[in-house]
Amino acid sequence: MSKVIRARYERGVLKPLEPLELMEGEEVQVILKTSDDSLTKRLYGVAKKRRPGLTRSEFLEVIEEIEDEDIRGL
Repeated sequence: MSKVIRARYERGVLKPLEPLELMEGEEVQVILKTSDDSLTKRLYGVAKKRRPGLTRSEFLEVIEEIEDEDIRGL
């Protein structure tokens, strides 16, 4: 199963922003991607030109949906 989970790094620990449905002792693979990725910034600028009312959070939600679909398609 693949799932995208957002997390925040605080005091040396990566903390999920939502509950994880994992069994005790289950191992997972973590791929780190910062939300301030320069490609994301450039794409947001392009999207903002086409949709001036688009907020950054709305844009990031769409990007996350696209990433989720890509992962599920593997």
